[in-house]
Amino acid sequence: MPAAAWFLGFYGLLEFVPGLVHFLLPDGAARVIAGLDLAQHGHVIIGVFAWVGAVQIAHGLGLLAVAAWCRPLVPVFLALALLERLLMSVAAWVTKPSPTGHHPPEHYASPLLVPLLAIFLALAIRGRHDRHVPMASTQSQG
Repeated sequence: MPAAAWFLGFYGLLEFVPGLVHFLLPDGAARVIAGLDLAQHGHVIIGVFAWVGAVQIAHGLGLLAVAAWCRPLVPVFLALALLERLLMSVAAWVTKPSPTGHHPPEHYASPLLVPLLAIFLALAIRGRHDRHVPMASTQSQG
């Protein structure tokens, strides 16, 4: 389904752009966006944010490449993205919630993306199944 590939490309941009922010901002967005106190071990926190940004940049470019040129892999990458966002949501809100109550934007975005990814994964799987179902013969039997 073309819509699933387009959504995967959009999701790739949602990975790539924050990756640039985490990698390029002097504080890695740890203070200005995530609201973290960098007084203790700030260099470690900033380093981790830059590392995560580098991973997001590469991941986002990979997702864009799959969406554009490797469409048979779209369902697999949507499933991986769904698993990623599901695990991120569980960690942010259940198993490792913020002790201060402050949540960065990603904590809100992940639970919103889970159902969207599930919908587009279902579309991708259904579209793939529809292409492999043999069509009924149009010739009359005689």
